[in-house]
Amino acid sequence: MTSESSPRGPATGGLRSLLGAAVLAGALALAACGSDGGTTDQATAPEAAAADQPSTGTLRVFAYEDSVTPEMMDPYQEQNPDLNIKTATFDSDSEAAAKLAGGFEADVVEVCLDEAEPLLRRDLLRPLDTAGVTDWDQIAFHDSEGVKSDGQTIMVPLSAGPLGVLYNSEEVPEGIDSYADLYDPRFAGNAAIEGDYALPAIAETALALGIEDPMNMDQEELSKVSDYMDEHRAQFRSLWRSDSDLVNLFKSGEVVVSDGSTAQAERMKQAGLPVEWVEPTEGTISWVCGFGITSKAQNIQAAYRLINWQASPRAQAIRGKNGYVVTNPEALPLVPDAQRKTADPSALDQAIPETYPPIYDQWVRAFEQFQASG
Repeated sequence: MTSESSPRGPATGGLRSLLGAAVLAGALALAACGSDGGTTDQATAPEAAAADQPSTGTLRVFAYEDSVTPEMMDPYQEQNPDLNIKTATFDSDSEAAAKLAGGFEADVVEVCLDEAEPLLRRDLLRPLDTAGVTDWDQIAFHDSEGVKSDGQTIMVPLSAGPLGVLYNSEEVPEGIDSYADLYDPRFAGNAAIEGDYALPAIAETALALGIEDPMNMDQEELSKVSDYMDEHRAQFRSLWRSDSDLVNLFKSGEVVVSDGSTAQAERMKQAGLPVEWVEPTEGTISWVCGFGITSKAQNIQAAYRLINWQASPRAQAIRGKNGYVVTNPEALPLVPDAQRKTADPSALDQAIPETYPPIYDQWVRAFEQFQASG
């Protein structure tokens, strides 16, 4: 298996660092010179007999880093020893859409429900045949808003998680419990907030200001949030762009509070950092991501086999162990006791789902202004 990767934040989505020049070069090198155009016809699943056969040829996967780690992909490679797997990672689905539209080719692309619009707008996804997804009927979030477009399924949910707040329990022994705490003057210069794309930071700030439905803000509400963020830009030492960014900020002591996910907290605990995750009093924001098949996909059989592997209890248990919410409930008994509660899909029952805001173009402009005001 060959790969070109960049870390993912949550959203994490998480899951979102900028691809550097080397990764871009790698991505271009991965681009196949096959068909000039794609198709938005349904990607018909292979017959059962063919689906059970090990895949051959080449499978190109474009995703967030945590979906294509060796831990997640090596078992699939072992199941398909004659398959050449090429992976590349991206920072956001907007970036993925731009690269796919620009000629980069992939068979499978990771799709997050709050970010799918750029992929759909450019006709970069093929509808899925859910008959080819082994555990479809029991997959959590399979009926969530955004899983379907025009009545057709565009992705299979494979990971999810809550966005809350993180704090260093040694430096902040009293703890924090709200998004508003990220703006507390006592943390000025030692706070961080997600900075790779517009939605998380703006939605979290909206909740901190008492706006109860952040995904559907009108222009007046968005302007209020934007002005507040610009006025408090100096509060934040960093706008983190990836899991690695955030881990390093806490490790160095530069940051003691931030927004973030349970998966990021788990990663930091595994690194020996005294970091705790808290569900904010304003409400937890949640994200859902999964795999879709691109309009230029060539290896449909291998694509469905990958989706089914990642949806399997064994693969989902890996997600759960690493702090994510699983989407296949059969994985829960396989998740270690310490992570089983946070891995349960019911943990997101009361969360506010990240969805694509109706005036998202204005969100992007507001966030660019916030980034530039630092």
